[in-house]
Amino acid sequence: MKREISLLACGLMISGAAMSQFWKTSDPIRLSGTVNTDAEESIPVFSGDNSKLYFVRTYDPSNHGGEYDQDIWVSERQADGSYGNCERVNSLNNKYNNAVQSAASKGVAMYLLNAYEGKKDLQKGLAVSRFESDKWQTPEKVQIPGLDIEGEYYGFFVSKDEKVIIISYQGEGSLGLEDLYVSTKGAGGWSTPQHMGAMINSKGYEISPFLSPSNDTLFFSSNGFGGQGDADIFYSVRQGSGWDQWSRPENLGNVINSPKFDAHFSYSGDQAIWSSNRDGELSDIYIIKILTPPPVTIACTGSDVTTNGGNDGRVDATVEGGVPPFKFEWSNGSTGEDLNGVIKGEYSVTVTDAVGQTATCKSPVSEPPIPAIVNFEFKHMFGYNKNEISTEEGKLREFLDDVEEQIAKTVRKMNNNVYSTASNVPTRTFRTNDNLAKKRADNMDKMLTKYFKEKNLTENVEIEIISAKVDGPKYEKDPENIGKYEPYQFVVLKTE
Repeated sequence: MKREISLLACGLMISGAAMSQFWKTSDPIRLSGTVNTDAEESIPVFSGDNSKLYFVRTYDPSNHGGEYDQDIWVSERQADGSYGNCERVNSLNNKYNNAVQSAASKGVAMYLLNAYEGKKDLQKGLAVSRFESDKWQTPEKVQIPGLDIEGEYYGFFVSKDEKVIIISYQGEGSLGLEDLYVSTKGAGGWSTPQHMGAMINSKGYEISPFLSPSNDTLFFSSNGFGGQGDADIFYSVRQGSGWDQWSRPENLGNVINSPKFDAHFSYSGDQAIWSSNRDGELSDIYIIKILTPPPVTIACTGSDVTTNGGNDGRVDATVEGGVPPFKFEWSNGSTGEDLNGVIKGEYSVTVTDAVGQTATCKSPVSEPPIPAIVNFEFKHMFGYNKNEISTEEGKLREFLDDVEEQIAKTVRKMNNNVYSTASNVPTRTFRTNDNLAKKRADNMDKMLTKYFKEKNLTENVEIEIISAKVDGPKYEKDPENIGKYEPYQFVVLKTE
């Protein structure tokens, strides 16, 4: 079989590896009824509700443009899932090459080769027809800026949401023959086609692409990646946000592919359909039934954060069953299989397999409890008129070290309360004992503020003067009586 002028199909998400390794399927059969003839049948496209199968027939003398023309045909799905009689879609056929490309918008939009401007091959491109008033309306050209197709072989696929067009043609940057390009729709219309990268394009040709409904799994036919024969059908999974980021193409296997030309793979419901010339010179349409795949399940195991307030928690997800490749969506936005480096909380994940099955699990991530705060107290006795103390050594330094350790353990702010006194022994230096008591408190406040600032802990401590007062027995002009007045010359620090 030779490549047709239009080489493209549409389909739903399915994993080729899954079809050959995980699914049980019926044997491929040549579509019965009047769909396949002595002419060539290709590019099968399911309608949005699966009630119809559209396809292209070539080399039929009764076509509108004669034997070497292409016409669009349609077959109704029967109750048993088969496709029997078929008929031309007359409103979409003319004397030029007519070919369906994809169905979108729940079946009310049909994308076609643009052969409706009255001049053959004036400009190769895409057209769209809408189903209104019980018929397909006159196709209108889809404006894709910068699209200039010179070669004989080309094709299009439009996503179900009509926001992405995949184009197969030999254009700027092609690595060999036809390559895959993408155009996306924004507020200003369709973008200029961009090459989709060397991972999915080869020195051979890449044709008949189609995307899953989620726009993350791409299927196409190629003769540049090896396989069963002439051209095989492959799939690739999108790896990031860019349209040039794809996994290495995987062959769908020998259930679908043959030693000859296989292309235009389409999947819907429990049926997979494609065109192949495995049994002759010209292609026919083949179908298989896909049995129910194994259900997908997922289990989550959380590992707690090792320190209070830390971020080294993790959740390991284990998937069983289903059909790879798998897509992961975590509640925190992560898309990897496992979560790493998370804080305390509850995390959930939904896994979606290649055929749309989903499963969800969740797991808490805990952290060690906040250690109970141990409060400390420091008391320093002053000599007569003394009002300063060093933070560099002694009991005060031990007190401050304990405060720092508590802050590190508990990640909590600690209050440091200051209490100071002066005795009733007169002081000329400070004029009054009230001034002396206040000076002792102020000095301690300033000293602690400086200390914690140097330690970068100002956000973790609160310093407050609770009292600065004169206390003790009334002075009786007996300064030698140290033991009587000394107990009231102090400063106290208390945490809480």
